[in-house]
Amino acid sequence: MSYKVTVLTMFPEAFPGPLGVSLIGTSWKESELWSLETLDIRTFSSDKRGFLDDTPAGGGPGQVLKADVIAKALDSLELSDRPKVYMSARGKPLTQAKVKEWSQADGLIVLCGRFEGVDQRVLDARGFEEISVGDAVLAGGEAAAMVTIEAVVRLIPGVLGASESLETESFEDGLLEHPQYTRPRTFEGLDIPEVLLSGDHKKMAVWKQQQREATTKDRRPDLWAAWLSKSQAKGSPKPQ
Repeated sequence: MSYKVTVLTMFPEAFPGPLGVSLIGTSWKESELWSLETLDIRTFSSDKRGFLDDTPAGGGPGQVLKADVIAKALDSLELSDRPKVYMSARGKPLTQAKVKEWSQADGLIVLCGRFEGVDQRVLDARGFEEISVGDAVLAGGEAAAMVTIEAVVRLIPGVLGASESLETESFEDGLLEHPQYTRPRTFEGLDIPEVLLSGDHKKMAVWKQQQREATTKDRRPDLWAAWLSKSQAKGSPKPQ
């Protein structure tokens, strides 16, 4: 049974986008390790003009997607135990831990908002998790949905091939990934670090770990503090 992703959106033509290319696209179209379907929420409007939004209760700018329309769209699906995710700028940050959790389910249901958002009642009543992909506001949830879906389906066994390549990626153990290099040996006066050409795997492993720690400390102090606290709790030596 393949991993089933369903996207509720006003713009089904936006998909598959980047989800249809490279190894992820191949695993969908040819290997059938996962599947993607879109559901046009406009078709569930009871308004003969197809309206699915209304003015915010209590006043304010913009429009809000109606609870009854979203509920009809969702209730038309076979839900099984698939997590339900609403892409929202005010949601909890998307994390690798959450992505791993979702990848182990039967699939995923993703709701893409527009305008000022979605009536809170349908989010509460249907058990949606509100998730943000970054501290910025987008015009709609479609781009954020693609980011989320790609992060999840790439963890499905067989989608990317070698599982060991996933183990040293950013966030897997709390640290960011080390810098990567390839030929040519010299590029515009810059050389590949000599240690990576030494053939000494122990020295290379130490260098990579040091680079991961330094990069995380510099770019993500929040992750560094959490990793440092976790390492010290385990009794690991304090990084230099």
